[in-house]
Amino acid sequence: MSSATLAPGHDPYHLGGRRDGQGESAATGSGTGGPSPKRIVVAYGFWIFIFSDIVMFAAFFAAYAVLVGGIADGPKPHELFDLTNVAIETGLLLAWSFTCGVATLALAARRMALFQVMMAVTFLLGAGFPALELMEFADLIARDAGPSRSAFLSSLFTLVGCHGLNVGIGLLWLLTMMTKVLTKGFRDDVLRGTACFALFWHALDIVWVGVFSLVYLLGVIA
Repeated sequence: MSSATLAPGHDPYHLGGRRDGQGESAATGSGTGGPSPKRIVVAYGFWIFIFSDIVMFAAFFAAYAVLVGGIADGPKPHELFDLTNVAIETGLLLAWSFTCGVATLALAARRMALFQVMMAVTFLLGAGFPALELMEFADLIARDAGPSRSAFLSSLFTLVGCHGLNVGIGLLWLLTMMTKVLTKGFRDDVLRGTACFALFWHALDIVWVGVFSLVYLLGVIA
């Protein structure tokens, strides 16, 4: 092996990044190779947010499981739930998951028109979801089954209402990303923001699967 290979500071594979004339690494940040790419930092931080959101919903699910039997003198779950309305909500959710996926592929292919159309369809499908939830809540209140009637109803309104609130936040975010892509184009920061939105949007799908199965389906069967 040559003496040049063994010379101090010799880095044939450039593992330490570019070096200046004094043999010091030109990269900045922690570590020899410099900071992590912004794409990785944003993804890591957003995954932490998603996990915190899931932990919050897990707490609501646990509270519902404990309080579902606390009906006091109020109605029981199978006396209230209408699976027809829930099935329509689930259909909207499956449809918006597909259109959001197509929009993500269109963004990766830099197809502006297809992206905007698919996002607009996703918005319309998503807007129907909280509208149906509000109609369901109004019907329950009209039947004297409001959140103050029993512990079961309080936990039901909290869990389902929190999911609907997250959908509403997602709709506002969706409009923001449509505007950014339209005005700023396919910049890296815009692509990162849209990827984070898609991740949040699909996380709501997973939460709804839990709501549909553990709240409505088991409630009717029980």
